[in-house]
This record gives sequence, C-alpha cells and structure tokens, in this order.
Amino acid sequence: MMKNSFLFLLILVLGLPTILHGQNPTEIVRRADQKLRGTSSYAEITMSIVRPSWTREVTLKSWSMGNEFALIKITAPARDKGSATLKREKEIWSWQPSIDRVIKLPPSMMMQSWMGSDFTNDDLVQESSIVTDYEHRLVQTEVLEGRDCYVIELIPKPDAPVVWGRILIWISQEEYLQLKTAFYDEDDYLVNTMYGREVKQLGGKLLPSVLEMVPEDEPGNKTIITYQRFEFDLDLATSFFSIQNMKRVR
Repeated sequence: MMKNSFLFLLILVLGLPTILHGQNPTEIVRRADQKLRGTSSYAEITMSIVRPSWTREVTLKSWSMGNEFALIKITAPARDKGSATLKREKEIWSWQPSIDRVIKLPPSMMMQSWMGSDFTNDDLVQESSIVTDYEHRLVQTEVLEGRDCYVIELIPKPDAPVVWGRILIWISQEEYLQLKTAFYDEDDYLVNTMYGREVKQLGGKLLPSVLEMVPEDEPGNKTIITYQRFEFDLDLATSFFSIQNMKRVR
C-alpha cells in the first residue's frame, strides 16, 4: 500500500511540469485581458489615495477601445475637475484646464505617478500590452482568495515599449480573473503589487470591483480604485478619442 502511494506521488510530481506546460500561458493572459477590456468599455470610478496621515479621493470616468485608445476624465474634486488623459495609438496626451494646456507625454514620463497616486501613467492608459509586448511562462498554480490560479511570468520582448522588467500575474483558472499582479523593475526588485478584490458582476461580467495598488517600499501607502459602474462593447468610434473631445467630454 505504501509502495503504491509513493509511486502515485512520484508520478504526480514528475507529471506536474507536463500538466503546467500543457496550458497555453499566452492564451490565458489574452482571455484575462479581453475579459477586462471587451471591444470597448466605459467605467465610473472612485480612486482613494491613502497615506499614513491623510486620504484623498478622486472620481473619474474612463472610456477605452481595444488596446489603442483610452480617455480618462476627472470629475472631482473641484480643483482637478476637467483634467484628462488621452491615449491614441502610440501617443499619450494630458489636458490641464486650469492652465489651458495640452501636454504630450514622452515615454520617460510613463513611470511617473498619475494624479499623485500609486498608479503610474502606464498603469492607467496601459501604453504597453500584457498580451503582445511580453513573453509568457506558466510558473505554477496557487490558491488565492479561495480560487485556483495560474501564476504567469511576463518577460518583455526585445525592444518592446514597456516600463517593467518583469511581471507576475495570478489569474483564476475558472473565470480568468486577474487577482494579483506583481511589478518588478529592470533590476528585478519588487516595486508594486496590485490586488483584485471584491469580485462581483460588473457590466454583465464577473470581475474584481476593487483594485488595490500597494508600493513595496512605502509602508502605509496604497491606492484603491473602486468601480462604481462598468459597461462593455459600446458603440464608440476612433474620433471619440481626440484632443478636442478630451477637452469637452463630460
């Protein structure tokens, strides 16, 4: 009996790499990314910037179409209302109504904080694509938040326009939810960890309704994004994502 049990465990251990490698990690990442995006989307969001001695809240609206177009508009507080960020293919623009100025963001600014939060400009407009700009490797499986997850490592492709040296993503096996993402710099130091929490129906899809970004080296700091509303597959045109519309959309 003990011999049979040992043989079973040996087969299981030796067979685990085959089980893992039998999955297509790129397809797993693609399905998780597509679930979050759809062909197009609209969201109403509350962002809470938490620091040890204070908390600041920002509300915003967000539109996206595929991987190439995104528009984010601040609706509160009053001092930031109307400010906007636009992604149009490879170009990123920022609109500051208080100084009546449109700024084109260079690649060097993609790692800078967005609105003083723990999210970078790249996190918000997703200039790089986790599907096309990285090689994917299935590292292991792990239970997270009560769900069986794939743990997938993302390594940048040569010359890809990315800001991270390496990314680890925990994706649930059943629903393809992105439940945790760890971001590493070029020296392989952990910089930020993002958690997907409070899974519920949003826009007809089961998704984390809360994203929490936690910087590794700043204890007590975090930024929480809460989706109040999410809609998918809207009738949007590329003309919606223009500098002119960035200024006037509400």
